[in-house]
Amino acid sequence: MRLISANVNGVRAAARKGGLGELLDQRADVIALQEVRATSAQLAPVLAQAGFGSWSVVHAAADRAGRNGVAILARTPVTRVRIGLPGFTTDGRWLEADLGADLTAISVYVPKGLAGEPPQEDKMRFLTAMTERLAELRTAGGDVVVAGDLNVARTEEDIKAWRQRVGKSGFLPEERAHLTGWEDAGWTDVGRALAGPGPGPYTWWSQRGRAFDNDAGWRIDYVWASPDLGARATRAEILRAASWDRRWSDHAPLVVDFA
Repeated sequence: MRLISANVNGVRAAARKGGLGELLDQRADVIALQEVRATSAQLAPVLAQAGFGSWSVVHAAADRAGRNGVAILARTPVTRVRIGLPGFTTDGRWLEADLGADLTAISVYVPKGLAGEPPQEDKMRFLTAMTERLAELRTAGGDVVVAGDLNVARTEEDIKAWRQRVGKSGFLPEERAHLTGWEDAGWTDVGRALAGPGPGPYTWWSQRGRAFDNDAGWRIDYVWASPDLGARATRAEILRAASWDRRWSDHAPLVVDFA
């Protein structure tokens, strides 16, 4: 199975820039999208025109137009869908799709936060709700894959200029502790497990300055897998654009293969 996690930074813009075609060319079985920024009525024709017309598509849009939104595209039928976490049901940040009886795929977009401000409180509440849901999924058993933009750099290896981010959202100890707890509970951070020690590889670069050219990035896009599935991960690749002008999102897709 090949899975892709991609923050598309607006699915309609990504389609115009050739991003959806790039994802289709990867011959994936499952694609988790974040920051779709479209209604379901807008999403369907964009995906059909890009070549995903025969795929199963499920989508959790935000109640605020033009914001957030997550989706899952699959070659196989989706048998059940669950949207949202407690306290976060209408903001387009959490989507679970059962693919047959063998796999649950999740697309997630964690809030960005702002240290010391109300947005950070929302981010921490979301991470707490996510941690509780992951514990429920582990207890239920079965193969689960969680893919998305977590807006957290897990360790110093996951952010180029980490010293500049100490005490700031995205690199706060209390944020990172959630990710450490997931690993302690048996979840596999597939990207890091297959890449080995860092620094990098990164998945997001600021649009400002020469961050992309200097590879001054963050690893904030993840694929986490339940234990048995994580053990079957064989390959991970970040589809970093060849040059700044060939980017179609400020994120790069993460591609993971499972045996």
